[in-house]
Amino acid sequence: MAALLRSARLLKFSPLGLLQIAGTKRTGPPLDRLYSGTLGVRRTGVLSRQNRPSVENTPSHAWPYATVCVRHFTVATEKKDEISIAVRSKQAQNFDWALSKLDSSVRRTGRITKTLLLRIFHDVCRTGYPSGNQGLLLLRSCGTLLPEIGLQERTELAHRIWERLQELGVQYDVSHYNALLKVYLQNEFKFSPMDFLAKMEAAKVQPNRVTYQRLIAAYCQNGDIEGASAILGFMKSKDLPITEAVFNALVTGHARSGDIESAKNILSVMRGAGIDPGPDTYVSLLNGYAERGDLDSLKKTLEDAESADFSLVDRDIMQVIFTLAKAGHQQHVPEMMEHLRQDRGYIPDAMNLCLSLVTQGLDETAFTILKTFSTVQSDDYYGDSDNLGSFFLRHCVNMDMPLEKIGRYCTELQDSNMHASPLSFVLLCALEAKKTDMSFEVMKMMQEQNLPIRPHYFWPLLSQHVKDNNTAGAVEVMKAMQHLGVAPDLETVSNYFYPVFPNTEAARQAFEEAGIVLELEGLLTSKIRFLASSNLARLYTLLSDPSHPPVDFGSFRSSLIHGFRKSDDIECMVKLTKLFYNDERFTKPSTTTAEMVSYFLYNLIDGFQATEVQEQEDKLRNYFNQLKAENIIIPVNIYRGIRNILESYHVPELLKDVLLLVDPAELVSSSPLSAAPHVTSLQRALELRQQYEDQMNTGAYAILIGLCCRHDKLDEALGLKREMSRKDSSAMLDAAKYLALIKLLAKNDRVEEAVDLLKEMKEKDVVLNGSHASMLFHTLNSVVSKGGGAPAIQRLQDTVFTLGLAKPTANLCGPLISAYLKSDDLPGALEAALECQKRYGQLPRIHDIIVCLVEKGDTELLQKAMDVVSQERGEMTMLYYLLFAFLQTGRYREARKIVETPGLRARPGRLQWYAERCILTQQMEPLEQMVDMTSKLFECDRDEMYSYIFRLCKETNNWQKAEATWTKMQEENVIPRERTLRMLAEILKNNGQEVPFEVPETFLQDEQEADTQQVKPAALSLRDTENGGQYQVRLISLCKKGKAHDAFAMLKETDKRGVALTPANYDYLIRALLAGGSVEDAMAVRDIATSRVPGFRLSDIANSLVVVTLSKRGQAKDALETLKSMLQQDQVPLQLAITRLVQTLGSLGNLEGIKEVMSLIERLGTSLNLSSMMFINNMALAHIKNGDLESAVEMLEEVYTRPENGNSSMSFVFRKILMEENEKAIDKLSAMAERLATHFACYRPATDLFVQLLEMDKVEDAKYMLARVGALAEQKESLISYLARMSQRPGQVGKVKTLLSLIPDFAEKEVLFTYLMKCHVADNDLASARALYERMQEEGVVADELSLKRLAVLYRHAGETAPFPEPPESFKFYADKLRERTSKAQLADE
Repeated sequence: MAALLRSARLLKFSPLGLLQIAGTKRTGPPLDRLYSGTLGVRRTGVLSRQNRPSVENTPSHAWPYATVCVRHFTVATEKKDEISIAVRSKQAQNFDWALSKLDSSVRRTGRITKTLLLRIFHDVCRTGYPSGNQGLLLLRSCGTLLPEIGLQERTELAHRIWERLQELGVQYDVSHYNALLKVYLQNEFKFSPMDFLAKMEAAKVQPNRVTYQRLIAAYCQNGDIEGASAILGFMKSKDLPITEAVFNALVTGHARSGDIESAKNILSVMRGAGIDPGPDTYVSLLNGYAERGDLDSLKKTLEDAESADFSLVDRDIMQVIFTLAKAGHQQHVPEMMEHLRQDRGYIPDAMNLCLSLVTQGLDETAFTILKTFSTVQSDDYYGDSDNLGSFFLRHCVNMDMPLEKIGRYCTELQDSNMHASPLSFVLLCALEAKKTDMSFEVMKMMQEQNLPIRPHYFWPLLSQHVKDNNTAGAVEVMKAMQHLGVAPDLETVSNYFYPVFPNTEAARQAFEEAGIVLELEGLLTSKIRFLASSNLARLYTLLSDPSHPPVDFGSFRSSLIHGFRKSDDIECMVKLTKLFYNDERFTKPSTTTAEMVSYFLYNLIDGFQATEVQEQEDKLRNYFNQLKAENIIIPVNIYRGIRNILESYHVPELLKDVLLLVDPAELVSSSPLSAAPHVTSLQRALELRQQYEDQMNTGAYAILIGLCCRHDKLDEALGLKREMSRKDSSAMLDAAKYLALIKLLAKNDRVEEAVDLLKEMKEKDVVLNGSHASMLFHTLNSVVSKGGGAPAIQRLQDTVFTLGLAKPTANLCGPLISAYLKSDDLPGALEAALECQKRYGQLPRIHDIIVCLVEKGDTELLQKAMDVVSQERGEMTMLYYLLFAFLQTGRYREARKIVETPGLRARPGRLQWYAERCILTQQMEPLEQMVDMTSKLFECDRDEMYSYIFRLCKETNNWQKAEATWTKMQEENVIPRERTLRMLAEILKNNGQEVPFEVPETFLQDEQEADTQQVKPAALSLRDTENGGQYQVRLISLCKKGKAHDAFAMLKETDKRGVALTPANYDYLIRALLAGGSVEDAMAVRDIATSRVPGFRLSDIANSLVVVTLSKRGQAKDALETLKSMLQQDQVPLQLAITRLVQTLGSLGNLEGIKEVMSLIERLGTSLNLSSMMFINNMALAHIKNGDLESAVEMLEEVYTRPENGNSSMSFVFRKILMEENEKAIDKLSAMAERLATHFACYRPATDLFVQLLEMDKVEDAKYMLARVGALAEQKESLISYLARMSQRPGQVGKVKTLLSLIPDFAEKEVLFTYLMKCHVADNDLASARALYERMQEEGVVADELSLKRLAVLYRHAGETAPFPEPPESFKFYADKLRERTSKAQLADE
């Protein structure tokens, strides 16, 4: 490399090193084929496809801190801080979650969002201990996977991540530098390749083949053939292979240098070098012509690719379209669009193309692409057909596109029925992005189209002003509301306007100065609320005025409770209470003033925290005494409620003061109470039989028969069986003994006797389980291995299936096919397999049959087999069988054509099956070929595929192949999971090779090391005692059987003898006791362990179970202390422990405790994947428990008015208050849910309430809710989720039918009938299921295969024959089809 660097001065490189060069030409990167990536990128590496530039000025400030950054990114950190085992373990788990999240997003949509990437980045940084693999994940995500942000911003993000991770101690290796190179290429960042190499050398990082390939691509991206040739020559001198990727880069390089003929000639050079040009090569050439706008050459090259038997997919054509648009040749785009086949996966790829085009300012071309969606929606897009283009409109808003243009797009989308309400959606996006001016302009446009503008539309704009106390900003928003003719409602004034001002007078004055006119009643109520919570004296002055109009006490009760809690003005509190007690202006017609004040006092006490009551005991005593002096009386039942609260708060002294308020007459009339060693030798066994012949029973005969079968003594075994039957004709053997006899008979060609035994098993009702089915398979297979013919196996197989002794499976049918294959009778094998399919719905050993047919070249039989497989299992299954057969027989070219079949997508189960087969038989070549050719397969998990190769390398100890595979992973830009890196590191270490990356550490390894070094038993260890092993096994066995208390008793006995267990055994017993709720016994075991094992402490799981058990008991304080102790010991709690603790705190009204748990978890540095709604829901329940319904409502409304939380569930809250029959909470929260639905189009809370009412059989209430919020009938996703949940449990068909009676058409009949059928199957109700199937036929509804499978199984269990052929595949197979549909629906929502 040093020689290559010395040659740099001969090539006129930029002296700025990695600095961006101002004023240079930049290109938009094309679509990433390998990772279903996004458009707008430059590609390099194996099987890459490249593009040519268009002119765009690059700002010189793109990397203003580049000089510093270069130094930072080249210095590798030598030492990392010591980090905790627990945090490191959880960090690894979180990384797997992050990788899964990113990988899922990329494979489904071809992109990720900046928000998701930054969230993962911040999570990684917060732990303080990022790994090298995490850094690799983050860096590789800064390129083409972010189509919604510009090239410059993507590069700046990559630099920011690089610097921050380096500060945190990440050690960068060659894979990180290669990833950074890839990002530079994708983002067209200008840098000096030679300086890049110099920095790697300074950091003592050795470049590899991938590095040089990408440096060549960097030169070629700028049209610098001379620089590319220098590195190419260096690669040749080092005998590094020149791959197709290098030639593809040279095609791009010549095209960008203006020499298009040389670019075209590269294809001939490739053929001369023995490398056939691939699809990527043709795409590189097409991009070269596209940048020149040479339409004729484009058409000619497309014809050449087709004649070369290369099928260019839609993604390839989209790259060419992107290049045409960027180069200013949009007039040729329609011509290229004619070549789009709109195959499976077209929609996500086209969406990414649109996003990239809009980012580059080419929105007109993007909109042209968008309009094609309507033609493929029915086949490839399972989303809402009324909302096509939402992603496009959102990106236009985020890019600050002129509103006139956005309005035109909205009109066209609505006119073409591609979006039901585009302008409203644009407003939503503008509000989410806090674009105030744009939001107002959109509202004006909506008014011009006679669309309603509602007050809650302004809440997102006002919320920030409230947070900042920005009075001027709030007034401006209110002015805009008035200008638009929107009158602020009560919630807007109370929650978003008054809180900005110091008092109501200031707010009123601001209204007047701004010329804002408010409705009097709403303004008055808002003012009362404000004064109730902040100034009781002024509130009394206002309300005591006889001229003050009537006001509903319920509209400001919560605010008044809040004011009473924080006020020390007892005189005003008493005066206000007396006013409400005597004045009927504040009550409803159906309520007396006395009742109203009584419930107010109850809610007031219930609203206090226990600590608050204790602190304010004197204030409350004084308050109650003054109320007595004012002759205020409360009912005895209210007193009892207050008494219960005060007793739970441990303030019983206040009770006598509250008792003074109870009417003495009522108090008197009320009851105070109401206030022999195992024989294995056959010879010895027979001797014992003769000795004790008179005492032989069925069990003894069974043992002897088993021994005879084991020693192949068939006649002796049959003789013993006859003797046993003579003594007791009803005696029978167990299934295993019968099968052993049958196996022995079959091996000795006595098939008919074996059949007789099978019939006897049926007569005596001998039941076979799963293990017996496996024995039966081996019985049949033994006949094959002994040379038995197909007729004998057919006879046995038919008998087994006809008698119903075992269910027909592919495994049990397999021996028959094996017999034909062993005799080389392929037609017989195929016919037998097809007969099994016809009779039993199984295709045994079809893979082996197809492989043999391919080897023989029998195309006629092969076609017959493929036709049957396609008809019975589907075309995709047929293609996979054919693919594996071609791989198995070395026909890799044909296999590649199968993979390139349009519409084929990855089936992980099928790919894993073949990979496991290759690993088992140690076939590296077909496995490697499969991994290579599936690189472009839709939704293929590339890390998983490469892990199969590493597993085989580990089996064969082939470190050279493993190292080469690691290089290929880098070329393909695959993000490895940590388990993959650990496997590779193990292979290299075992062979004495250097590991070229940081090895992720595992918690288990560290824990085991700690366990062996930490503890040395003070007493005699079990392993040193005579029966120590037996004690240990016995104790663990008792725990596993659920007999933890017996194990505890045994432990106490062994402890008295001075015997110590290992720490793991103590911990196991503690966990078993805690699982049964026995905290005291568990702590006793802990004390024993501490005395026997110095340094013993409970494990993470055990401590988590302590928290769970204490929480279940309601001992939240102790549970919280245990959690704190865990965190101090650097332990990480289970998610269940946090959830149970927070739920208990919520049920006790301990709001501060929940906040403390939240703070503890944040400081832990890992989220534990806890939902934020878990905390929010339980905080709401805490408010409700404390009687502070207003605060609960305010908090939930604040959550749901944020767009990102619109689909968060609060079912837990509704379920709790419904179970407790808390009518006040139900009324308040149902009103909130209704308000969110009608004012803010947020339907999730109302839907949650509706579903909970149905689940608790409150049908009338559900009907009322549906009548109030008609849009509930349109919440298809939530309602279907409810159906799915109900259909999983028996006895729920009534609830499903209730929902269907209330909302009969919220989903397609096919969907509704599917879940109804599932309910009947769960109830084992064949009559209802049959009736439903007949109804489906009458109504013309086609039952899906999963429903037919369920119904057929129900028929079979009832001993009846289904009136249709049973679908042959497994339940999982048909369920996977539904999951694919669900995945597409999620894609549509995005």
